[in-house]
Amino acid sequence: MSKATEQGYILLVEDEENLQEALKLNLAMEGYEVTCAGDGAQALKCISEEYFDLIIMDVMLPEIDGISVTEHVRLNNNDTPILIVSAKSSSAEKVLGLKKGADDYITKPFNLEELLLRIKKLINKNKRIQEKESIGDQYRFGKNSIDFKAQTAVNYRGENIELSRKETMLLKLLIENKNDVVTREKILQAVWGYNVYPTTRTVDNFILSFRKYFEEDSRNPRYIHSIRGVGYKFTI
Repeated sequence: MSKATEQGYILLVEDEENLQEALKLNLAMEGYEVTCAGDGAQALKCISEEYFDLIIMDVMLPEIDGISVTEHVRLNNNDTPILIVSAKSSSAEKVLGLKKGADDYITKPFNLEELLLRIKKLINKNKRIQEKESIGDQYRFGKNSIDFKAQTAVNYRGENIELSRKETMLLKLLIENKNDVVTREKILQAVWGYNVYPTTRTVDNFILSFRKYFEEDSRNPRYIHSIRGVGYKFTI
Protein backbone atom coordinates (compact mmCIF):
# COMPACT_ATOMS: atom_id res chain seq x y z
CA MET A 1 0.00 0.00 0.00
CA SER A 2 1.13 3.56 -0.63
CA LYS A 3 1.43 6.31 1.94
CA ALA A 4 -1.94 7.55 0.64
CA THR A 5 -3.77 4.42 1.71
CA GLU A 6 -2.22 4.71 5.17
CA GLN A 7 -3.49 8.27 5.62
CA GLY A 8 -6.98 7.59 4.32
CA TYR A 9 -9.38 7.59 1.40
CA ILE A 10 -11.23 10.84 0.70
CA LEU A 11 -14.15 11.55 -1.63
CA LEU A 12 -13.93 15.19 -2.76
CA VAL A 13 -17.28 16.47 -4.08
CA GLU A 14 -16.69 19.83 -5.77
CA ASP A 15 -17.99 21.12 -9.13
CA GLU A 16 -15.60 24.05 -9.49
CA GLU A 17 -12.76 22.48 -11.48
CA ASN A 18 -9.94 24.80 -10.39
CA LEU A 19 -10.79 24.39 -6.70
CA GLN A 20 -11.23 20.63 -7.13
CA GLU A 21 -7.78 20.29 -8.71
CA ALA A 22 -6.11 22.53 -6.10
CA LEU A 23 -7.67 20.63 -3.21
CA LYS A 24 -6.89 17.25 -4.74
CA LEU A 25 -3.24 18.25 -5.17
CA ASN A 26 -2.93 19.51 -1.59
CA LEU A 27 -4.64 16.43 -0.16
CA ALA A 28 -2.40 14.13 -2.21
CA MET A 29 0.65 15.99 -0.88
CA GLU A 30 -0.61 15.26 2.65
CA GLY A 31 -0.73 11.54 1.79
CA TYR A 32 -4.44 11.02 1.14
CA GLU A 33 -5.87 9.03 -1.75
CA VAL A 34 -8.52 11.22 -3.36
CA THR A 35 -11.49 10.36 -5.57
CA CYS A 36 -13.28 13.33 -7.13
CA ALA A 37 -16.95 13.84 -8.03
CA GLY A 38 -18.27 16.90 -9.86
CA ASP A 39 -21.96 16.58 -9.01
CA GLY A 40 -24.30 15.01 -6.48
CA ALA A 41 -25.34 12.06 -8.61
CA GLN A 42 -21.72 11.10 -9.28
CA ALA A 43 -20.98 11.46 -5.56
CA LEU A 44 -23.76 9.02 -4.64
CA LYS A 45 -22.45 6.54 -7.22
CA CYS A 46 -18.94 6.73 -5.74
CA ILE A 47 -20.29 6.31 -2.19
CA SER A 48 -22.28 3.24 -3.26
CA GLU A 49 -19.23 1.57 -4.79
CA GLU A 50 -16.30 2.42 -2.50
CA TYR A 51 -15.35 2.88 1.13
CA PHE A 52 -14.13 6.33 2.18
CA ASP A 53 -12.67 7.57 5.46
CA LEU A 54 -14.06 11.07 4.79
CA ILE A 55 -16.36 12.89 2.35
CA ILE A 56 -15.64 16.57 1.63
CA MET A 57 -18.93 17.98 0.36
CA ASP A 58 -19.68 21.20 -1.50
CA VAL A 59 -23.28 22.39 -1.10
CA MET A 60 -24.12 24.01 -4.43
CA LEU A 61 -23.77 21.13 -6.88
CA PRO A 62 -25.35 20.19 -10.21
CA GLU A 63 -27.91 17.36 -10.26
CA ILE A 64 -28.32 16.89 -6.50
CA ASP A 65 -27.17 19.47 -3.93
CA GLY A 66 -24.71 18.61 -1.18
CA ILE A 67 -27.25 18.80 1.65
CA SER A 68 -29.47 16.25 -0.15
CA VAL A 69 -26.48 13.97 -0.74
CA THR A 70 -25.57 14.20 2.95
CA GLU A 71 -29.13 13.37 3.96
CA HIS A 72 -29.22 10.41 1.56
CA VAL A 73 -25.94 9.04 2.97
CA ARG A 74 -27.27 9.18 6.53
CA LEU A 75 -30.66 7.70 5.62
CA ASN A 76 -28.76 4.70 4.27
CA ASN A 77 -27.03 4.26 7.64
CA ASN A 78 -23.61 5.17 6.31
CA ASP A 79 -21.61 6.82 9.11
CA THR A 80 -18.67 8.03 7.00
CA PRO A 81 -17.65 11.49 8.31
CA ILE A 82 -18.85 14.37 6.11
CA LEU A 83 -17.15 17.78 6.07
CA ILE A 84 -19.23 20.41 4.28
CA VAL A 85 -17.25 23.13 2.50
CA SER A 86 -19.64 25.87 1.37
CA ALA A 87 -19.83 29.50 0.25
CA LYS A 88 -23.03 29.71 2.31
CA SER A 89 -21.91 31.15 5.64
CA SER A 90 -25.14 31.94 7.50
CA SER A 91 -25.84 30.27 10.83
CA ALA A 92 -29.06 28.81 9.39
CA GLU A 93 -27.13 27.09 6.57
CA LYS A 94 -24.58 25.65 9.00
CA VAL A 95 -27.32 24.38 11.32
CA LEU A 96 -29.13 22.78 8.36
CA GLY A 97 -25.98 21.01 7.18
CA LEU A 98 -25.20 19.68 10.65
CA LYS A 99 -28.84 18.71 11.22
CA LYS A 100 -28.88 16.68 7.99
CA GLY A 101 -25.85 14.71 9.15
CA ALA A 102 -22.64 16.61 8.43
CA ASP A 103 -19.91 16.24 11.07
CA ASP A 104 -18.29 19.61 10.41
CA TYR A 105 -18.87 22.75 8.30
CA ILE A 106 -16.29 25.19 6.97
CA THR A 107 -17.04 28.23 4.79
CA LYS A 108 -15.33 29.43 1.62
CA PRO A 109 -12.89 31.08 1.35
CA PHE A 110 -11.11 28.95 3.93
CA ASN A 111 -7.63 28.72 5.39
CA LEU A 112 -5.98 25.63 3.89
CA GLU A 113 -4.13 24.75 7.10
CA GLU A 114 -7.38 24.90 9.08
CA LEU A 115 -9.12 22.68 6.51
CA LEU A 116 -6.31 20.10 6.65
CA LEU A 117 -6.45 20.05 10.46
CA ARG A 118 -10.20 19.48 10.43
CA ILE A 119 -9.81 16.69 7.85
CA LYS A 120 -7.11 14.96 9.92
CA LYS A 121 -9.20 15.25 13.09
CA LEU A 122 -12.33 13.73 11.47
CA ILE A 123 -10.42 10.85 9.86
CA ASN A 124 -8.52 10.02 13.06
CA LYS A 125 -11.75 10.06 15.07
CA ASN A 126 -13.43 7.76 12.54
CA LYS A 127 -10.51 5.33 12.55
CA ARG A 128 -10.55 5.16 16.36
CA ILE A 129 -14.23 4.25 16.22
CA GLN A 130 -13.73 1.67 13.47
CA GLU A 131 -10.69 -0.02 14.97
CA LYS A 132 -11.47 -1.82 18.19
CA GLU A 133 -7.89 -3.05 18.47
CA SER A 134 -5.06 -1.87 16.28
CA ILE A 135 -2.99 -4.83 15.14
CA GLY A 136 -0.28 -3.06 13.16
CA ASP A 137 0.90 -3.91 9.66
CA GLN A 138 1.69 -7.59 10.24
CA TYR A 139 -0.16 -10.37 12.02
CA ARG A 140 0.52 -14.07 12.62
CA PHE A 141 -1.93 -16.81 13.58
CA GLY A 142 -1.03 -20.47 13.60
CA LYS A 143 1.34 -21.03 10.68
CA ASN A 144 -0.21 -18.16 8.69
CA SER A 145 1.07 -14.59 8.42
CA ILE A 146 -0.49 -11.48 6.87
CA ASP A 147 1.18 -8.24 5.78
CA PHE A 148 -1.67 -5.72 5.63
CA LYS A 149 0.55 -2.96 4.26
CA ALA A 150 1.80 -5.05 1.34
CA GLN A 151 -1.58 -6.79 0.87
CA THR A 152 0.10 -10.21 0.92
CA ALA A 153 -0.01 -13.34 3.07
CA VAL A 154 1.91 -16.58 3.54
CA ASN A 155 -0.24 -19.53 4.57
CA TYR A 156 0.47 -22.72 6.53
CA ARG A 157 1.60 -24.46 3.32
CA GLY A 158 4.18 -21.72 2.71
CA GLU A 159 2.23 -20.38 -0.28
CA ASN A 160 2.41 -16.68 -1.09
CA ILE A 161 -1.04 -15.09 -1.49
CA GLU A 162 -1.81 -11.74 -3.12
CA LEU A 163 -4.76 -10.12 -1.32
CA SER A 164 -7.16 -7.62 -2.86
CA ARG A 165 -7.84 -4.34 -1.10
CA LYS A 166 -11.26 -5.55 0.10
CA GLU A 167 -9.84 -8.90 1.28
CA THR A 168 -7.21 -7.02 3.27
CA MET A 169 -9.79 -4.66 4.81
CA LEU A 170 -12.13 -7.51 5.74
CA LEU A 171 -9.37 -9.64 7.27
CA LYS A 172 -8.12 -6.71 9.32
CA LEU A 173 -11.64 -5.91 10.54
CA LEU A 174 -12.26 -9.50 11.64
CA ILE A 175 -8.88 -9.85 13.34
CA GLU A 176 -9.17 -6.50 15.14
CA ASN A 177 -12.45 -7.78 16.57
CA LYS A 178 -11.12 -11.29 17.31
CA ASN A 179 -13.40 -13.54 19.36
CA ASP A 180 -16.34 -11.15 18.78
CA VAL A 181 -19.01 -11.48 16.11
CA VAL A 182 -18.73 -8.77 13.43
CA THR A 183 -22.16 -8.12 11.93
CA ARG A 184 -22.74 -8.14 8.20
CA GLU A 185 -23.88 -4.49 8.49
CA LYS A 186 -20.57 -3.41 10.04
CA ILE A 187 -18.64 -5.31 7.37
CA LEU A 188 -20.61 -3.66 4.57
CA GLN A 189 -20.06 -0.20 6.01
CA ALA A 190 -16.36 -0.65 6.73
CA VAL A 191 -15.38 -2.65 3.63
CA TRP A 192 -17.93 -1.80 0.97
CA GLY A 193 -18.90 1.57 2.43
CA TYR A 194 -22.62 1.39 1.90
CA ASN A 195 -25.75 -0.43 3.04
CA VAL A 196 -27.45 -1.22 -0.26
CA TYR A 197 -26.61 -4.83 0.36
CA PRO A 198 -24.82 -6.96 -2.21
CA THR A 199 -26.06 -10.54 -2.19
CA THR A 200 -25.47 -12.61 0.93
CA ARG A 201 -23.05 -14.67 -1.11
CA THR A 202 -20.74 -11.69 -1.68
CA VAL A 203 -19.38 -11.66 1.86
CA ASP A 204 -19.73 -15.46 2.16
CA ASN A 205 -17.46 -15.89 -0.87
CA PHE A 206 -14.74 -13.81 0.82
CA ILE A 207 -15.02 -16.00 3.92
CA LEU A 208 -14.79 -19.17 1.79
CA SER A 209 -11.64 -17.78 0.16
CA PHE A 210 -10.08 -17.04 3.57
CA ARG A 211 -10.75 -20.62 4.67
CA LYS A 212 -9.18 -21.94 1.50
CA TYR A 213 -6.11 -19.76 2.15
CA PHE A 214 -5.64 -20.25 5.89
CA GLU A 215 -7.55 -23.26 7.25
CA GLU A 216 -5.96 -26.71 7.22
CA ASP A 217 -9.50 -28.16 7.24
CA SER A 218 -11.79 -25.64 5.54
CA ARG A 219 -14.91 -27.67 6.40
CA ASN A 220 -14.09 -27.50 10.11
CA PRO A 221 -12.53 -24.04 10.41
CA ARG A 222 -10.42 -23.16 13.41
CA TYR A 223 -10.10 -19.43 12.81
CA ILE A 224 -12.81 -18.05 10.51
CA HIS A 225 -16.43 -18.76 11.40
CA SER A 226 -19.85 -17.84 10.00
CA ILE A 227 -22.49 -17.03 12.60
CA ARG A 228 -25.79 -17.79 10.90
CA GLY A 229 -28.04 -14.78 10.47
CA VAL A 230 -25.64 -12.42 12.29
CA GLY A 231 -22.18 -12.15 10.79
CA TYR A 232 -18.68 -13.59 11.08
CA LYS A 233 -16.06 -14.20 13.75
CA PHE A 234 -12.29 -14.69 13.85
CA THR A 235 -11.21 -16.83 16.80
CA ILE A 236 -7.81 -17.66 18.15
